[in-house]
Amino acid sequence: MTERITSLNVGDVEREELPVDVLLVGAGPASLACAIHLQRLLAEKGMDDKTILVIDKAEEIGHHTLSGAVMNPRGIAELFPDWKEKGFPVASEVKDDWAEWLRGGGKHSTMRGMLCPPQLKNHGNVIVSLNNIVSWMAEQAEAAGIEIYGGFPATETVFDGDRVKGVITRDSGIAKDGTRKGTFEPGMRVEAEVTVFAEGTRGSLAKSLFKKLDLYAGKNPQTYGTGIKELWEVREDVGKELFGKVFHTGGYPLGSDAYGGSWVYGSAPNQLSLGFVIGLDQGDAKLDPHALFVKWKQHARIAKLLEGGKVVRYGAKTVPEGGYFSMPKLYGDGFVLVGDTAGFLNAATLKGIHLAIKSGMMAAEAIAEALAAGDTSSAKLARYDELFEASWAKDELYSVRNYRQAFEGGLVSGIIDFGLQRITGGRGLKGKRGGHADHDAMRPISQSKMEKPRFNDTNALDKLTDVYLSGAIHEEDQPSHLLIPDPTICVERCTQEYGNPCQHFCPAAVYEWPDGADHVVINASNCVHCKTCDIADPYENIEWVVPEGGGGPKYVDM
Repeated sequence: MTERITSLNVGDVEREELPVDVLLVGAGPASLACAIHLQRLLAEKGMDDKTILVIDKAEEIGHHTLSGAVMNPRGIAELFPDWKEKGFPVASEVKDDWAEWLRGGGKHSTMRGMLCPPQLKNHGNVIVSLNNIVSWMAEQAEAAGIEIYGGFPATETVFDGDRVKGVITRDSGIAKDGTRKGTFEPGMRVEAEVTVFAEGTRGSLAKSLFKKLDLYAGKNPQTYGTGIKELWEVREDVGKELFGKVFHTGGYPLGSDAYGGSWVYGSAPNQLSLGFVIGLDQGDAKLDPHALFVKWKQHARIAKLLEGGKVVRYGAKTVPEGGYFSMPKLYGDGFVLVGDTAGFLNAATLKGIHLAIKSGMMAAEAIAEALAAGDTSSAKLARYDELFEASWAKDELYSVRNYRQAFEGGLVSGIIDFGLQRITGGRGLKGKRGGHADHDAMRPISQSKMEKPRFNDTNALDKLTDVYLSGAIHEEDQPSHLLIPDPTICVERCTQEYGNPCQHFCPAAVYEWPDGADHVVINASNCVHCKTCDIADPYENIEWVVPEGGGGPKYVDM
């Protein structure tokens, strides 16, 4: 492919221009599944000359990929029927599962068997590291002849009218003051017949695409949760007891007006995967997902598991919880959306890997047909939506279409409505529930009930210590990739109305308001690319864009 690179002068910048047939932006499970399946379909059609390129902002594929993760194997079994024989990385099959309700005073109740909520049962699923899965899938893709470029963040979408023509990757070697350093290299212009947007949650290109082409017309706004995860080495007795076992908790430290919960997965004989997810629509201006995670770990039930252990990894990301009615239009002239970018996540079960893989495969079928017909227009790529509407992925998401929205009225009403949804095939109290953007739910700072925990060096690490364990690193001398279009809003309005919530909701201590400061201090090098700030800011006054290539966390084994 490299011999097809030419040069393109844009102003005083000469960009390399690379034409391909299909460009995939992002290298998660949806993107790699799409590339692999598409390569096979094109070979079947005698179109081996078509070029497929995957680009990702992480320097190494998988470094920016994070999940719990318990995986439904249905998706990977469709992509690779011999996935087990091929050495697909599985930590363990799920040997047992249950749910627990945590209460104050260190008390808890256990729900097993018939008492365990059905959406939290995991018989037949497997415990995995999504980082390892993506690395394995990338190896399969490259073995099939697909080119994958790490360290290539896409910063701009190329349009011809409303038609997507490809992307431009980020310039590197730009100093903080905007001048070009001696290491300056212009980004590349990659043009494609079809561009697959697979940036994960709240991708910067997809976000712009949604607005320009009104892809959410007639849809509910997407709603999100922020998930915090740590990987722990634990005592031998705890590790052996919980290896291959899965349990989720509800209750403490959340009140009845907040949606969220946690997980504990026995991912190795000496290791636990711990995580906590909180909905970003709960409205408290001091919402701090990391602090809630710490308070949860300090509950006697969880603290006992962690005694004598140590944290080895940390990460945070947002997940799209809105469901079927919050999915954008999946296609347009010259492009499709897959995975978390398109909302392929079952919030009831907190699982999306299998749906991401399926979305990539369906997109691949539509793209293959479009390329074979020489027509990659919106009308032809609409085949993707037809395939989705006839698929088990649609059936699964439609069956829980009102799940997340039911909890907007509180925990009790949500549980009752979800019970009715299971009886009525997903309908519940309303056929279609509406929704709202998460930041619209934020209440004045005077109504905050959030209390911060006490930190220590064992089971309650502070944000900066956890960020160190994420491996996050960015080139320091570069423009911030966290933009505040109107700083006066922060000072003149946000301070009084909401108490500058960015200093609380960011799980990586990126935003600071030192005592007496008249502006926010942005520690961009701490950023773990979770996108919470882009979602939760009450004025939509924070914009996350891609940093220089390779910057970000390094989620090894996560």
